[in-house]
Amino acid sequence: MAHAIVIGSGIAGIASALRLRKKGYEVTVMEANSYPGGKLHAIEKNGYRFDLGPSLFTMPHLVTELFELFDVRPEPYFSYFRKKTLCNYFWNDGTRFTAKSDMETFINDVSKVFGASEKSITRYLERNRRKYELTAPLFLEKSLHKVRSYISTDTLKAISNLPTLDINTSLDDLNKRFFEHPKLVQLFNRYATYNGSSPFKTPGIMSMIPHLEMYYGTYFPKGGMHTITMSLYNLALSQGVRFSFNCKVNRINVAQGKASGVESPTGFHKADLVVSNMDVYPTYKNLLQGQKQPKRVLQQERSSSALIFYWGISRNFPELDLHNIFFSSSYSREFKAIFHERTLCEDPTVYVNITSKDEPSDAPKDHENWFVMINAPGNYGQDWDSLRKKARNWIIQKLNARLNVDLESLITVEHVLDPMGIESNTSSYRGALYGAASNSKFAAFLRHPNFKSSIKNLLFCGGSVHPGGGIPLCLLSAKIIGDLAPKPLDYA
Repeated sequence: MAHAIVIGSGIAGIASALRLRKKGYEVTVMEANSYPGGKLHAIEKNGYRFDLGPSLFTMPHLVTELFELFDVRPEPYFSYFRKKTLCNYFWNDGTRFTAKSDMETFINDVSKVFGASEKSITRYLERNRRKYELTAPLFLEKSLHKVRSYISTDTLKAISNLPTLDINTSLDDLNKRFFEHPKLVQLFNRYATYNGSSPFKTPGIMSMIPHLEMYYGTYFPKGGMHTITMSLYNLALSQGVRFSFNCKVNRINVAQGKASGVESPTGFHKADLVVSNMDVYPTYKNLLQGQKQPKRVLQQERSSSALIFYWGISRNFPELDLHNIFFSSSYSREFKAIFHERTLCEDPTVYVNITSKDEPSDAPKDHENWFVMINAPGNYGQDWDSLRKKARNWIIQKLNARLNVDLESLITVEHVLDPMGIESNTSSYRGALYGAASNSKFAAFLRHPNFKSSIKNLLFCGGSVHPGGGIPLCLLSAKIIGDLAPKPLDYA
């Protein structure tokens, strides 16, 4: 039987392993860490459980369809429910807005709070829906770098509707065209951060991101985000996928234009197919030394990173929910600091995620587990000790003012993760959360493809390659791997 090796057990790596197993491969996943999941990991500390990585769960069908591939009911492994509240928003002047998942309610509430006409809001959301429906079959669900992807009616539809895709304007300019209220513009601008980009640079086509949240909804997986990893990991084990932990791959062996296996400290491991779930930058720099390097791809601007404080909080906050945003007073200043000055803004936008709202066992009784994150530049050798201390003070001051509380006195547990730690723990170049930034209209085309034309039997998945970062896109990259991988009989 043909053997595939997957390097890295991030969400895309596990999903790729499952799809290759279904296709008929024997599959081994080699992971440098002692646990599966990559960024989608968790820790427990003094009675609090914290998800370390992604905190937003949308499009759950991309997870459950992996179970359906094997005719396995997801429920024994994985369950979830839809949230009625998308997010709570707070501004420095005291303005608050709760975004509901029901579309009609959302439109009505936005109209009341921000003075926008229901017609303009509906038109904006419909435009976003149309963008997604036009582009998803071409840009997200297929290999963008294969000629056959463009020979379809989907391609012709997308090309004929190019003017409505808003690729020649920034997301900020697009939102200002639809809405006058600066707070509403900021609310929709924030979706640029879902792929680690700046709303002042990323193209307006990215307005389709809120469609995914508002149409498909936001969900909470029972047990927290980490259960997504563990459910797919356990499914993979049940289907015969092998995992080797604490097993760092040192090199991908290439002979006569073909990947023949990998080398690790335990020796050479032969494979008919190699899939790298590792960030594409260290894949080339460390594992493919001596091979032609895709300079343009490797020199792309990196996405934003994050500075995250995990706090055990010794009281409940009924005004907060699972997702909460405390906005900066100047988004332009914040993104200038991140992408141009490579530092932190003194008035950052603060995201607070509290899974104990939906999973009470994640914190002691009458306590909450706070995942407190601000957008940050990648690791370019900054003084992170100093920046962490400053950011901690800025965050606490902001939350104290908005929630009328002395937060410092309520913090019982603290764990911190900065871009340097993200880079070290996950091999993400410069700690970038999404690989390359989408800060230009050509960014989607410049992402590394899921294959390398000069090396057969080598494929790439995960957030640093096509179609991009975030759980849904990583799962779609695995789907592309399943389509691109030769049938095992082809190796006979």
